[in-house]
Amino acid sequence: MLALYTGRAQAVDMNAFRNLNRPVAQAFDKEIIKVEKFVITGGKPLHGEVTISGAKNAAVGILPATILAADVCVIENLPDISDVAVSLKILSTLGAQVKMLNRNTYEIDTTHLTGTNVPDDLSRQMRASYYFLGALLSRFGRAQVAMPGGCNLGPRPIDQHLKVFSALGAEDSVDYGMITVRAKELNGAHIFFDKVSVGATMNGMLSAVMAKGQTILENCAKEPHVVDLANFLNMCGADVRGAGTDVIKVRGVEKLHGCTYSIIPDQIEAGSYMVAAATGGDVLIKNVTPKHLEPITAKLRRAGAEVEEFDDAVRVRRTGDILPLKINTMPHPGFPTDMQPLMGVLLSVAKGTSTVTESVWDNRFRYVDELRKMGASVQVDGQVAVFEGVEKLSPAPLRALDLRAGAAMVVAALMADGTSEIEEIGHIERGYENIVEKLRGLGADISKVDRVPAALEQAL
Repeated sequence: MLALYTGRAQAVDMNAFRNLNRPVAQAFDKEIIKVEKFVITGGKPLHGEVTISGAKNAAVGILPATILAADVCVIENLPDISDVAVSLKILSTLGAQVKMLNRNTYEIDTTHLTGTNVPDDLSRQMRASYYFLGALLSRFGRAQVAMPGGCNLGPRPIDQHLKVFSALGAEDSVDYGMITVRAKELNGAHIFFDKVSVGATMNGMLSAVMAKGQTILENCAKEPHVVDLANFLNMCGADVRGAGTDVIKVRGVEKLHGCTYSIIPDQIEAGSYMVAAATGGDVLIKNVTPKHLEPITAKLRRAGAEVEEFDDAVRVRRTGDILPLKINTMPHPGFPTDMQPLMGVLLSVAKGTSTVTESVWDNRFRYVDELRKMGASVQVDGQVAVFEGVEKLSPAPLRALDLRAGAAMVVAALMADGTSEIEEIGHIERGYENIVEKLRGLGADISKVDRVPAALEQAL
């Protein structure tokens, strides 16, 4: 039995521990680990400038897409986060030559790639591992990937992905949690998605770019990272048209080639810092695409924040009260579900009653229990949460239950007068590059420290 904890792990001296407490050591078997947490002393408004990293949701689609090039690709503006590290490791395991040119730029040579089975332990570490299905199927006619991992936000059905593969001529099977797809030949098809799905839309493009004839995808997702993947594929010689609308047409080509491509800025990371600034402060958020932020900007302005837009930056500040809102999450260009927990934190101290309806993920309100520890007044009924604004939040021990809930807890801790600790921060580091350094640069009192698991502390 191996004891597992979420967070970046470091080995503890096992021999010393066994000598102190042999029964407990045997229960942990091979390894005792200590995990990391954030310690935040809040109540200090944020001021200064912060630079946004490349988009996680674009990167995890574009990295598998390099398989299709069978050539050398240089990908710039990659965020230095764990999901990207896992994607690069998968590529390397499959036979790609991966070379780091700098912290955010990698050269990826998939010329001699031969593997088509993504290792189970890697594919389960993130939801986006399913993009390797579409890319490998398109190039080799076969692929095997474990059911996706990542945040527990409710059921993540892959039926729309498999619908695409089947329509193009592939056969699929799911056995013992492993998804296998095979095809002797892929042919263009007309596919209507039963629901709007970013993942299925992107897998649709990946699997269709070298299929014979034309593929028409309808009821597509319109998110910026969908457009970014299409732009990358076109830079490699694909013929993808209509990305960003609900109809995408892909005309198959015989082969693709390598290119140099820069990932778009991360819409959700930018939005996260916008909300953090709106709690009371003045922050210039650089390296953004303001148009991608319009749904977030509109809600923050209604909540009483000032948002000033520039060519590639936004400035957010607030001096008055936080005003209550009604929010309904929807696919792009609606308000993004990934921003909902962060806005929930802001609305927990609004002057009045706010209503938030979650229309995308079943389990997105799990963070509410953590907010209640801080004195927030929130009632959840199904997919609707009602926030009765309180005067202030109090510090508390917190958990990052998923990526965006974790970011929300960071903002909540920054708002509280006193010191809070956030555990399970590995979720946060899946999607936020250098969050500690960036927040420190804005004047936040935040640090990352090691903690020994409670079972080990008790044993000692």
